[in-house]
Formats: sequence, C-alpha cells, structure tokens
Amino acid sequence: MIKAIIIDDEPLARMIIHEYLQKQEGIEVVAECGDGFEGAKAIQQFKPDLVFLDIQMPKLTGFEMLEIIDELPHIIFTTAFEEYALKAFEKNAVDYLLKPISEDRFNQAIQKFYSLYNTQQKQESINALKQDLEEETLERIVVKNGTQIKLIPVQQIIFLEAYDDYVKIHTKDGMYLKNKTMSSFEKQLDPKQFVRVHRSYIIKVDQLSKIEPMEKDSYKAILLNGEKVSISKSGYARLKQTIGL
Repeated sequence: MIKAIIIDDEPLARMIIHEYLQKQEGIEVVAECGDGFEGAKAIQQFKPDLVFLDIQMPKLTGFEMLEIIDELPHIIFTTAFEEYALKAFEKNAVDYLLKPISEDRFNQAIQKFYSLYNTQQKQESINALKQDLEEETLERIVVKNGTQIKLIPVQQIIFLEAYDDYVKIHTKDGMYLKNKTMSSFEKQLDPKQFVRVHRSYIIKVDQLSKIEPMEKDSYKAILLNGEKVSISKSGYARLKQTIGL
C-alpha cells in the first residue's frame, strides 16, 4: 500500500485531492495537514511515499517545509498561482497541479508517479529535487532544533561561519546551527548583501564596520557587533568589488 499525505492550507483543496485518491487502488491517505509545520511532523512520523504539497502557505511555505525534511518522498506540488507552476515543475517534482485541479489532470500526475515509483529513477528524482531546493533564493532560513522550528529572515543575519558539517548562523538574536554547506548559502544569498570573505565566513555587507590589514595579504573584518572575521586574499577582492572600494 502506497502512503500519501496531503498538505494544503485550503480545506476544499484537501477534500478534492482526498476524493480523487479514494478512487485510486493501492494508495492510502495517512495524514492531511493544514500547514507546513504539521506537514513536516507528519512526513517524519509516517514516512510517506507521495506528498501533495501546496507551495504558498502561511507560516511555512512548501519549499521551506521540504528544507527541514531529512528523507524526501516523491512530491506533487499544488498551487493556485500560475507564476509558481513552472518553478515547481522545474524542481524535479513528480508533477505540479494547477488549481482548480481536474480529475483527468490529477490522474495524469498519478501515472507519472507510478512511472517513477520503485525504479532507479526514484532516488535520482528525489536527489535532484534536494539539489534544486539548495539553489532556491533565500528570504529566510528555516532552522530545526529537535521539535522546534525557527524562521530567520536573512535581514537578521550578521555573518555565517563554517562549523564541521554545519553552518553557524550569527544573528542579532543569537546563534543557530544549520546542517548545510557554506557553498549552498553562497549560492542562495543575495550577492549584493552577502559576501564570502573566507572559506569559513560569509558576512552581511551592512554589518561591516571596518577592515584591518593583517600579515601576508590577509585582513580582518570588524563587524558592528564587535566580532572579528578573517578575510582571505580572494575574499578581500570580492568584498572590494561588492562595496566599491
């Protein structure tokens, strides 16, 4: 039996998808969720094979929710906004469904799922989806600490610091750990606001107070909060270009 979860903040949309799924043999709806927080918990609990996921939801978007899932299932995105449709489809999802969802279009998406399920393409598709999520432009960072989920707007970031397999996110409210690479953050953060000044540091440009020269073409960035961050030779060149020195 294939396990499916429906995550959508609109009760009517959840009801329609559930009704369509009841006509599909071998698929069981194990949970329905009204927001991304509930959805994340349900995915961790039930380990579904397939998730119908709304993109634009209050509190936590569909993309943000996927960022905190350790093992991704197959995803069929659902959206009422056409501008998100192509973007979702490009995310290596099984398919996307534009609301209002017709039964014929729904059945097509199910057939696409079956064509991937239990094939070599299954893991390839999920891995590609994970990689695409790491290229999504960030407006806020989702951090999971146990059962707690914290949303950090990028404007609150002071600097990022590499820490083994994690990144320390230093903000005005404290420090948070995120299981992610510095390279991913470098791709996702606005290059006009954030500069990778060292292999271990990314700083927010408006948090820079001054630059102090050190030995052998190296420098120190003094931030507004008093923190000192190493700047490499290449990082100094990038920083100069960004701030117009």
